[in-house]
Amino acid sequence: MIATLTSVLTALVALEHLYILWLEMFAWETAGKKTFRSLPEHLFTPTKGLAANQGLYNGFLSAGLIWSFFITDPQWMANIRLFFLGCVVVAGIFGGITAARKIFFVQAVPALLALIFVICSL
Repeated sequence: MIATLTSVLTALVALEHLYILWLEMFAWETAGKKTFRSLPEHLFTPTKGLAANQGLYNGFLSAGLIWSFFITDPQWMANIRLFFLGCVVVAGIFGGITAARKIFFVQAVPALLALIFVICSL
């Protein structure tokens, strides 16, 4: 039961970061405007490269979490998940402090829950 919940939570965090990759790399000037309403509309075009860079990093986080599903050794799987979920938690806390409080709840909290379940499954 814990292993299944751990996998589901990890997959949700990975999917969330794939969505962020898409939003920041490919839809910054369209869906990005609808998502980041606090950013003035005239800044989306000049910040397209910066957003794409952020999206790429979110993709790396997602790739690491997806990679963990292909690792057969349970200890290594847990180690990889702990590392990448820890990165997401840190990024979510930093984003919550420096950009918008909502980032903490949308990114850090789900990753923290997954992290707790990974630890409980050890």
